[in-house]
Amino acid sequence: MTRERVAVVFGGRSGEHEISVRSARAIVAALDPAKYDVVLVGIDKQGRWRTGAELASALERAGRELVTLPPLGAEVTLVVDPTAPGLLPLAGGARIPIDVAFPILHGTFGEDGAVQGLFEMAGLPYVGAGVLGSAAGMDKGTTKALLRQAGIPVCKWIVVHGGGDSTTVVRERIEEHLGFPCFVKPANLGSSVGISKVHEASELDAALREAACYDSSLIIEETIDGRELECAVLGNDRPETSVLGELIPSREWYDYEDKYVGTGTRVVIPAEIDPALAAQARRLAAAVFRAVGCSGLARVDFFLQRETNRLYVNEINTMPGCTPSSMFPKMWEATGIPFGTVVERLLALARERHAERARRRYSFSPAS
Repeated sequence: MTRERVAVVFGGRSGEHEISVRSARAIVAALDPAKYDVVLVGIDKQGRWRTGAELASALERAGRELVTLPPLGAEVTLVVDPTAPGLLPLAGGARIPIDVAFPILHGTFGEDGAVQGLFEMAGLPYVGAGVLGSAAGMDKGTTKALLRQAGIPVCKWIVVHGGGDSTTVVRERIEEHLGFPCFVKPANLGSSVGISKVHEASELDAALREAACYDSSLIIEETIDGRELECAVLGNDRPETSVLGELIPSREWYDYEDKYVGTGTRVVIPAEIDPALAAQARRLAAAVFRAVGCSGLARVDFFLQRETNRLYVNEINTMPGCTPSSMFPKMWEATGIPFGTVVERLLALARERHAERARRRYSFSPAS
């Protein structure tokens, strides 16, 4: 049997580089070597693409620590040729054919539609949302606008320009629309990178400067006193949802330290909530997936407000973390679907979407 050649693409120029490496390790471990020939493609923080067996050592280290990719392997570029997609070594040599790409990239240049557009140009099937779904899901302000338009409950928010709006103007908008405390975030990033909880106006300037290091567009959200729930989604046109999980942070809020460094966060799967509320959250997760235009996979995050017992959608992650501590694989395991099966389903969904796109017409000849 001919093995399918899967390019696992990881790392990248994002602030979530190290999390991507750790996620890639889990993806590679889940791919059955009898069925798949894995090609490791590591993107360093300067944006250079490299491949080679040497990258396996970085993945091995990622099981013990957060790893920044060293300059290992041969530098390559993606061949933008829909008739023969693959990688081309820059130092010379034969093209490396690829059947499907698994871009386990988080954040900027990986989850925002940029690399998805490159794969589209190359005619290469790839796992995850397309260009529009990736871009819309990555930008938190755009996501909330789409969800509000679809009638899906979201918390109050405002969008500001990190370099153009003065702290005084931003403070006045917060006081008018949100109040303190609130959260200041880069609009296009994940893993809680660049996020600050602002308890009072005196903390605002530092929070704006921190978030603006990662994005010129910032989103500021009201604080909801609620439980943090999550739901995994899998599919294309007919998305399926997992059981819910609940995160109980060990710190004031679920920050980067709590997610990837510390061990204090408690995870409860399935979440201990009323079955009717759980069913509502799963319906909302599928609705969010469709509203944003996603495909393949996603994780939808909720707040369950303590005072009202009302659900609010916080955000959608179109390429959720797959590390050993990540909720996405854990929720599917609790639903009865092993992670190896999830990964196989994702590759099948990538091929399905690619085949559907191949049936479209891309040229037009007017009748004479």
